[in-house]
Amino acid sequence: MSDIIIMSQTGPIQLEIPPEIEREMTPAVRDFFERMTAFWQARLNECEARIEELEREVKQLRSPHDQKPVKPAPNLDTGSAASNAPGAVDPPKRRRGGQPGHAKSARPLIPTAQCDEVHEFVPEACRKCGEALDGRDLDPLRHQVYELPVIKPIVTEYQLHRLNCPCCDTTTCAVLPAGVPTGQSGPRLIAFCTLLMASFRQSKRRVAYFLELLNIPGCPSLVVKMQSLATKAVQPAYKQLERAIPKQDVLYIDETPTSEQNKNAWIWVAVAPTFTFFAVRLTKAASVIHELLTLEFSGTVVSDRAKAYLWLKFHQWCWAHLKRDFEKMAAANGNAGKVGQELLNLTHQMFHYWHRYRDRTLTRIGLKRILNQLHGQMYLLLEEGRDCTHAPTAGTCESLLSKYDALWTFKDQPNVKPTNNDAERALRHGVIWKHLSFGTQSDGGSRFVETMLTIVETCRQQKRNPFEYLTKSVARFLEGKKPTPLLTKV
Repeated sequence: MSDIIIMSQTGPIQLEIPPEIEREMTPAVRDFFERMTAFWQARLNECEARIEELEREVKQLRSPHDQKPVKPAPNLDTGSAASNAPGAVDPPKRRRGGQPGHAKSARPLIPTAQCDEVHEFVPEACRKCGEALDGRDLDPLRHQVYELPVIKPIVTEYQLHRLNCPCCDTTTCAVLPAGVPTGQSGPRLIAFCTLLMASFRQSKRRVAYFLELLNIPGCPSLVVKMQSLATKAVQPAYKQLERAIPKQDVLYIDETPTSEQNKNAWIWVAVAPTFTFFAVRLTKAASVIHELLTLEFSGTVVSDRAKAYLWLKFHQWCWAHLKRDFEKMAAANGNAGKVGQELLNLTHQMFHYWHRYRDRTLTRIGLKRILNQLHGQMYLLLEEGRDCTHAPTAGTCESLLSKYDALWTFKDQPNVKPTNNDAERALRHGVIWKHLSFGTQSDGGSRFVETMLTIVETCRQQKRNPFEYLTKSVARFLEGKKPTPLLTKV
């Protein structure tokens, strides 16, 4: 130990120890200096975080027009509100919508060459003196109006002639060309109806009714045929993503309950960096995780603390769930509440520095140094909570201590996040869908749901147009071809 270094936002603070003093230092003194350094480093981190918070508050106070007015808190001594005091004036309320002087936001104009129609209007006379005007404006004021075309379906008739052979009198009928559907729905119509159900959460009756508004004959049974065909068309792409799951380095996994034929079922989701995979299964057990990951998987799973995930070797527990647990602990009385509040404060510190790292205002080295300190502090707090007399708090702390490393996997793996928000965001559409549809009525319906949720969410993740992808996939299926892969490498 030649010197003491404490890291701050402005850079390292170095306190040099003279060599003659260092030679006289015993192991106990060295240990004392190291503990004091860790203590003041933690205090410095807290002070810097508090300074940032106060700077934000000062910035908000300097821009009162951008903030909603906050009424004074009630006077607890008198039981009356401060705003009722004589001479008190409530701050003006901010109106809804755009505020006076805000920047105008308008739809950007497309190039004139892309417009279907262009109408030019040239003034004929001066608006002041009436003199005739001549010439052209090289940079006229452009105004564009969007409108829907008159919706009229394109109906193509295929006439298949049947002829008799003059030699043997055998009748021969022409066949449909490759790619022409045997039904009455084309690829774009099938893809459109599929998206209405899968992405816009419309029922089959609603989709059939909407087709009638478009002057297209339809009924719920026709819509069912469309969904079955679309599911078959993209099934190879879906299976490709399923095979790619075990090869991922990081997966964010979650599940939500639903139903299939009035039986309990669950929608599972696994989010990878380049795709999202859904699966509907009749169980919430660990067998689903084993099925999806297989023995080949050697990456890290980010999830909640459900029992189905406890067998995983590399695991990251979601800190958003931890925060809610600590909030419940903090509401307890006595020492349990104190421990819960300190754990909650530590969680806030972790998120503060993680957000700084995410926003690139803190380096990875700086983040890891801070997380190492929080790692030790949290372990001591959990031990204290485990030994308290409040049973729920003691049980939660015991559970966290049993797999403590699962809380800090993101500390050592830069590609792992501390929360499972990616999976929960992807699953939100499935949650809304199941509340509107009350689940599926058949195994085929479940296959449609898992396949289409996978295709739509993966297209969004890869910035693809899901309508174009489904249209091309259905067209290729009708031609006897496989859909375009969603991954170049598996």
